[in-house]
Amino acid sequence: MKKLKDQILELLRAPQYRPLDETGLSKALGLDKKRRKLLTHEVRLLASAGLVQRVKGDRLALAAPEESELITGRISFRQSGHALVTPDRRINERGPAEASYFIPAEETDVALHGDRVAIRPEAKTGGGRIPGRGAFGGEREQRARVVRVVERARDTLVGQLKRVRNAFYVSPDDPRFVHDISVPDPATSLPREGIQPGDKVVVKLKTWTERHRIPEGEVIERLGKTFEPRAELAGVYRKFDLTPEFPDAVLAEVAKLPDEVGPDEARGREDYREKAVFTIDPDDAKDFDDALSLEELDHGDVRIGVHIADVSAYVRQGTALDREAQRRGNSTYLVGTVVPMLPEKLSNGLCSLVEAKDRLCKAVFLTFDKRARLKGTRFANTIIRSRKRLTYKQAYGLLFTDDLTAIRALPLPAKHQTGSTGRALRSLTDAELTDLQGWIRKLWSVAKRLREQRMAAGSLDLDMPETKIYVDAEGYAERLERSEHDESHQLIEEFMLAANEAVAQATREKRLPSLYRVHDEPDSEKLGELRDLLATFHVKTGDLTKRPEVVKLLATLADHAQGYSLRSQLLRSLKKAVYRASPDGHYGLNKSDYTHFTSPIRRYADLVVHRVFDQALVKKSSRDAHSEGRRPTYSAGQMDSLGEHLSLTETNSQEAERESQKIKLVEFFERELHKKIKTRFAAIITDVRGQGLFIELTESMTFGFLPLASLTDDQYLPTADSTALIGRRTKRKLGLGDRLDVVVAGVDRFKRQMDFKPA
Repeated sequence: MKKLKDQILELLRAPQYRPLDETGLSKALGLDKKRRKLLTHEVRLLASAGLVQRVKGDRLALAAPEESELITGRISFRQSGHALVTPDRRINERGPAEASYFIPAEETDVALHGDRVAIRPEAKTGGGRIPGRGAFGGEREQRARVVRVVERARDTLVGQLKRVRNAFYVSPDDPRFVHDISVPDPATSLPREGIQPGDKVVVKLKTWTERHRIPEGEVIERLGKTFEPRAELAGVYRKFDLTPEFPDAVLAEVAKLPDEVGPDEARGREDYREKAVFTIDPDDAKDFDDALSLEELDHGDVRIGVHIADVSAYVRQGTALDREAQRRGNSTYLVGTVVPMLPEKLSNGLCSLVEAKDRLCKAVFLTFDKRARLKGTRFANTIIRSRKRLTYKQAYGLLFTDDLTAIRALPLPAKHQTGSTGRALRSLTDAELTDLQGWIRKLWSVAKRLREQRMAAGSLDLDMPETKIYVDAEGYAERLERSEHDESHQLIEEFMLAANEAVAQATREKRLPSLYRVHDEPDSEKLGELRDLLATFHVKTGDLTKRPEVVKLLATLADHAQGYSLRSQLLRSLKKAVYRASPDGHYGLNKSDYTHFTSPIRRYADLVVHRVFDQALVKKSSRDAHSEGRRPTYSAGQMDSLGEHLSLTETNSQEAERESQKIKLVEFFERELHKKIKTRFAAIITDVRGQGLFIELTESMTFGFLPLASLTDDQYLPTADSTALIGRRTKRKLGLGDRLDVVVAGVDRFKRQMDFKPA
């Protein structure tokens, strides 16, 4: 049978065809009920690809020849005003789309960052480097120009109100919005707000159709003084449509829930309250949804329980609470705070596996032999009581330090940074510490072998060190800390991966409608571009469409001077993991079965999988809260829609989190400017330009610029190959990969750029 899009095009090309609306089109094609549902979707894709257009009466016809040459996609601006357009998924016969198109600043028409636009490609001329600040100068893309804006990304912006003489305008916070917005005097539209120049405001955009005129808008809300933590946070909320507060209907439902787990709720559940169970999480963890248990069996076997907070016991499908959680899709973790998926009574209370509290869980029990080979898997509903809330630093100390006095000295996380500190290690007896240490070391002995087996099987080690930004009690960025993916992280990771894989395999084998975490194979074209980029850094690779070559590349980059930046480029060359109703495998992990099961407090996808788990993988007792008459059900169609929605909410949260990181990072370095004694930062040179050096701070992995004028000990000139600057008198050479200490010299909060000078 021909694909539906081919049938549509064939009909529209027929000489006798007269434009029909979708109903007429469906009848003419003789579509059955199932395929009729796909018609609107296929027509939308064909229109996006510029192959069909709507004419009078919403009828459909082939696009005009000049329209069919256009390509639609999302436009992303750079601070320079230049932009890139990533095409929509192409569905015509002309072959694969370009990876992206370069739009010169003067050819962007009235597009704004994030808009969906129609572009006309120019004849290929070889392209060129795209100007702009960054770790890398740019790639080579085909040039194009914007013909029209198809759809605005948003109708409001957040920025700083400014005044020049009698004119007011708003300068957007996001430097990728390269146009200021002209606004009338806010005192006339919002007199009670007391808005002043320098305030952070929300501006509603008016229609902008003429590029030679400045965009116009109207201030509709004051968020506070620009750069104050509360105002900056409010700006992120508005930009990404995040809502910290919950609707009254949700709070009313939550108010009816108990404050603690009742004694009768243990019935029908396996009781693990007196067994070795504990959690390991970051210092600043706001909620705790996974715990591990350990039981040593005969013949050297061990049974490891992965206990996950049973959110489904409290969040019933179809309730106001459930609908709101689904709308949010996931929690969003901004620097210093969280916008939770669930109200605090659940996310920090009933569902959070805090120390010394009874909590309901769903568990995956994994039995391993002494060689860490999986012997059996079992699923159950459990009740636990965590013995200890450990941080990764404390777990690392217990793994590799024998001195109990040194272990006791490991600090608790700051109260204002976490949902629960747990007891200080110094309050534990020698026996308690020794037991805890023994359990963790036994777990690591299994996790270490699991990791070795996984990597040997071709799983990609894509974990990157992170820069953690900690705030003070007032919300200002206080310190930066590099967080490595060390053994304490790997211990937790391996058992979470194993539990996710076990649940995915079980739901697939039982053919249950469920959600899977899918990571598709990368595009060979993007991998080829990555290979070309790596060559400019003298990194030679084989065919990156072959998994062993990617594994080799990751090993090479682990010791490379620009390893972090180049690994980031590798990640951008891979496809994004998504939620899908079909078990299509996970490229990065090299697993055919994978889902998300282990974080239902912060991810709605995991809550959905818990309901599937509860429906078919766990034996029911008559006293179980999820009795036969209350089991939730999902159709395959519902799972498809949920997967698309949750993939979008995840992306929105990730972008908000990155925005929060950028704001706080610049805030931290601006505060450094005002210190009497400047902090010295170790840096590495990542790019050389005639105007100076691009650098990366090795501890915080922050990029900055060291202007040529800051090198005052000599006159520096670029080498012929532009890989270094050389002092005319001293012959001192500063080139790619060289290290030096620097201090902060200047910060531009609006452009989010930092300049440094030699320490």
